[in-house]
Amino acid sequence: MSKNQSNILVAVTGGVACFKAAALVSQLAQQGHRVQVVMTPAAQAFVGTATFAALTGHPVATDLFDPKWPLGAHIELAKSHDVLCIAPATANFIGKMANGISDDLLSTLYLCFTGTVVMAPAMNCEMWDKPAVQRNVKQLRNDGVQIVDPGEGWLSCRTKGVGRMAEPEAIAKHLSDLAAQTS
Repeated sequence: MSKNQSNILVAVTGGVACFKAAALVSQLAQQGHRVQVVMTPAAQAFVGTATFAALTGHPVATDLFDPKWPLGAHIELAKSHDVLCIAPATANFIGKMANGISDDLLSTLYLCFTGTVVMAPAMNCEMWDKPAVQRNVKQLRNDGVQIVDPGEGWLSCRTKGVGRMAEPEAIAKHLSDLAAQTS
């Protein structure tokens, strides 16, 4: 890797914006970053692990107790990556992050991770506007999580509003700028 590249762990949570996560991962890999993906079970209902394995050239982590990682996937992945990017970040996962809940691979990995954390929320506009979600987002900002805010536009619920995951290009630029700052 050159000096402006990072080891980036992209965590994909369940939502229709998962297709954008595939585009993000592809862009990051093409920029020369070492990319690996973690997927929640809900994310796997939208996009298969084979897609991300092909785009990254690395196995996709899906299980807290996967024997491929003898020390635990959450520990080994946290130690071997510079940046954790959660895209899309659902309201459910944002709530877990804000409240320190660790009941699966990704939530446990988040609590183990000591590098930079970036998230790109994606959800229905009514969910995004809920005081509980905004409170959780504010808490994560206070905790040092960098947030690539959602945009306004057509949502899968057939309405227009804020909640659409930022475009892959914007997230990739944020991550590349981060890599340039730390090199």
